[in-house]
Amino acid sequence: MPPLLRSAAERFHSQLDWLDSWHSFSFSSHYDPAWMGFGPLRVINDDVIAAGQGFGMHPHRDMEIITVMVEGELHHRDSMGHAEVLRAGEVQRMSAGTGVVHSEVNGGQAPCRLLQIWIEPATAGIAPAYEQKPFALQQGWTALIDPEAAGEAMAIHRPVRLWRAQVDAGTQLPWPASGSCASWIQIINGGLAAPQPLCRGDGLGLAAGEAPPSLEAGAAGVDLLLFELS
Repeated sequence: MPPLLRSAAERFHSQLDWLDSWHSFSFSSHYDPAWMGFGPLRVINDDVIAAGQGFGMHPHRDMEIITVMVEGELHHRDSMGHAEVLRAGEVQRMSAGTGVVHSEVNGGQAPCRLLQIWIEPATAGIAPAYEQKPFALQQGWTALIDPEAAGEAMAIHRPVRLWRAQVDAGTQLPWPASGSCASWIQIINGGLAAPQPLCRGDGLGLAAGEAPPSLEAGAAGVDLLLFELS
């Protein structure tokens, strides 16, 4: 089965005076039955939020929500009692479970950028939970999410793993996943030269059992996410 390409330009786009959001999969008023997600990966939204603006209190239920901060800062409040600031390089994991209400507002002086990811949990009706960590990215893979919370990675209620890498131009990235599960690559910045040219906003899905490809950073280097999904 050939890789499934979701090019940046083909994503759904929501534009408000305070929000510029690109949706890799069906979201809100944007619906396409061909793009409902990739396995348990339901949402990847690439959001830029204007200073002083954001999402007011709103509910979630039975979803694992991961926020990867790329630029700026985001102020988070929720019904579990958390009031936190999420800054570039930090990752937030929230299990909505039986229900949680939260807000997300850019409290900084400049626009902020984030990737928000929704993953379906293996079991419905779990207790809501919150976790937030900074990650020091180096030349290579950094594990962000792991179902066993191995090393510095945060836990998740699904056998899903998530890595992030920032590397210079021409760098070869060894595949960190087993290859036995489906995988999704999402480009945050820069691009890949191999296994095929990919640029900012592009996504690439790989079926379970496919031989893991070789990854090579493009001319501008690359900042990317890699999901292992089951």
